[in-house]
Amino acid sequence: MRDSHDPGLSSTAEVSRNLAPLSALRRPAAADGPNAGGMKVIEAGVWRTADLYAAGMTKRDIVAACSANGLIRIRRGLYRKRSADSEVVRAAEHGGALACASALRHHGVWVLDDEQKTHVWLGEHGSRHAHTACDCVSHWDDSGAAFGVVSLVDALVQAADCLGQEAFLAAYESAWQQGKLTAADRRRVRQRLSARHRWLVDFARPDAESGLESIVRLRLARRGIRVECQVRIDGVGRVDFVLDGWLIVEIDGKENHDGPSERHKDLRRDALAAARGFGRLRFDYALVRYEWPIVEAAILAELSPARAQGRRG
Repeated sequence: MRDSHDPGLSSTAEVSRNLAPLSALRRPAAADGPNAGGMKVIEAGVWRTADLYAAGMTKRDIVAACSANGLIRIRRGLYRKRSADSEVVRAAEHGGALACASALRHHGVWVLDDEQKTHVWLGEHGSRHAHTACDCVSHWDDSGAAFGVVSLVDALVQAADCLGQEAFLAAYESAWQQGKLTAADRRRVRQRLSARHRWLVDFARPDAESGLESIVRLRLARRGIRVECQVRIDGVGRVDFVLDGWLIVEIDGKENHDGPSERHKDLRRDALAAARGFGRLRFDYALVRYEWPIVEAAILAELSPARAQGRRG
């Protein structure tokens, strides 16, 4: 490699021009890639040497781009742009594309906080590569291999088997509520899910305001409790759930209901609901996530025949 002061080396402007063709490598999630018909991968600033050549760069261009820090070598035959997302780079270091929970988070979809490991799609016959502080979860589904981020549809399908039904439903409803899933996307997710998970797509709603609410609704439905969601009550406003027609259940997310002013609003709503004959239970993120038996016991106690009769009487 030439010294950076060598007059024969490309200037910064020339390096920028040499990197310009790389924008042509970006593929939208629905486009055909080298693994067409299977997993769809969105390019995110990681390229093989062959990709760089295909974009019109020469060996000299690659050397110049690396010298100017426009490109950074990950390992032999694999490069990233300087601004590439750190999680995408970590997945490439491992040997593949960002997948499952990590891809869902990248797409802006709700994921449980304790899903912090990097999920990586390696393809059916991919190879894992040793790298610093590896805590990656490898996914070997489907054929092909690529670098970048798997599509939202593919990440959801992966999540159902890897993370479980609750995590899948929470992510699916989050994506739907944000307008990230078209009708065609939803059909494709359902078609690709294993038979034991497909009912979740039919159960899903487009108006869940948090993944935590999605999980609570699923748990209550499994207990046979009649659940109405996002109900507007005159004088009270919209509430998360009404169970069996009279018991209001509110779920406070981690980001909500902090500070005395919000607490006052919550207490005022509780009082207005009670004045209209509704029961009221409120739970926070930690209770739902880590002490669900307490939450369930409280709900079942309130819905017990004796208490329910007292409310209706």
